[in-house]
Amino acid sequence: MSTAPLSPPPPFTAVLWDFGGVILSSPFEAFNRYEHEQGLPTDFIRTVNATNPHDNAWAKLERSDIGGREFDELFATESHALGHRVPGRNVLALLSGDVRPEMVALLDQVKDAGYLTACLTNNVLGDHPDAERAASIGAIMMRFDAVVESSKVGVRKPEPRFYEIACELLGVAPSQCVFLDDLGINLKPAAAMGMSTIKVLNADQAIADLTRLLQL
Repeated sequence: MSTAPLSPPPPFTAVLWDFGGVILSSPFEAFNRYEHEQGLPTDFIRTVNATNPHDNAWAKLERSDIGGREFDELFATESHALGHRVPGRNVLALLSGDVRPEMVALLDQVKDAGYLTACLTNNVLGDHPDAERAASIGAIMMRFDAVVESSKVGVRKPEPRFYEIACELLGVAPSQCVFLDDLGINLKPAAAMGMSTIKVLNADQAIADLTRLLQL
């Protein structure tokens, strides 16, 4: 009696990770707390960020086209035009998320299984205000085979070039990659390039989805 051969594992060789909202808790939670405290509409800050998303204050800051002082003024102007003036410096103070240890453990498990890893993060220069936090973030970043930071490469998600840089650094094709991000707008271009994508809603869901996809 013969048995059917086992199905080969998916042909993935690399896992790409967003940082804030995946490895770290989402800043959106802090945005909502601030909005509640200030009497602003829920998700107002996200609305500002989503208006003219490729050329607004947020996009320019993440590409390092402007600095913190310019962002402070420009974000205030943009938010005022939408009904409520919010200084940009207040938004920057809300960006620090908490490390999700279970996601760091998942990253380690993926690495131990032999997959290449890269961090793809839209970030701003100088967003780790204290030494202890900087050390914690740095220890996680060292786990990745490659790190692509918008503030350093001059492009940002969801610009396709951002994903191309990650693939070039790892020496892989998009079809060999799984990409985790908490924003659908960032997942769409990755999927269009041929990547398999996971939208991260919470840590438990992300762990389950990635474990199943990689057959860990």
